[in-house]
Amino acid sequence: MNDTIDSPNPMIASDRVEGTAVYNRAGDRLGTVERFMVDKVSGQAEYAVLAFGGLFGIGNRHYPLPWKALTYVPEKGGYVVDVTKEQIEGAPGYDAEGEEPKYDRDYKEQVYTYYGFPYI
Repeated sequence: MNDTIDSPNPMIASDRVEGTAVYNRAGDRLGTVERFMVDKVSGQAEYAVLAFGGLFGIGNRHYPLPWKALTYVPEKGGYVVDVTKEQIEGAPGYDAEGEEPKYDRDYKEQVYTYYGFPYI
C-alpha cells in the first residue's frame, strides 16, 4: 500500500514530491521532480523543476514547469504533463551543475508563455 496515494490527506510533504516521476500523456517518462519552487509571499508552488536528460543523473538539465501543468495520477504513481520530450528539450532550462536562473517576473513570463499558461 502506497501511503502517499491512499492517504485521505490532500497534503504531501516536500520530500515526498522530490524524486517523483513525470510522464507525458503518451506514457513516456520525462524525468523526475528535482525540487519545486514556492513563492515566498503567496506560499503557492509556482514551478516543479524537472530533472531531464543525462545518464544516471549525470549531465541532466533542469527545466522549470509551471506547477499548474502537472496532474498527479495515482495509477502512475507520478505526475503527468501535456508536454513532449521535444518540447522539454526546447524549453527554458539550465544545467544541473550550472547557476539557477533568477525566478523573477521576466523568467516567469518566459516559462509560463512557453508552456501556454497565463503568467499574471
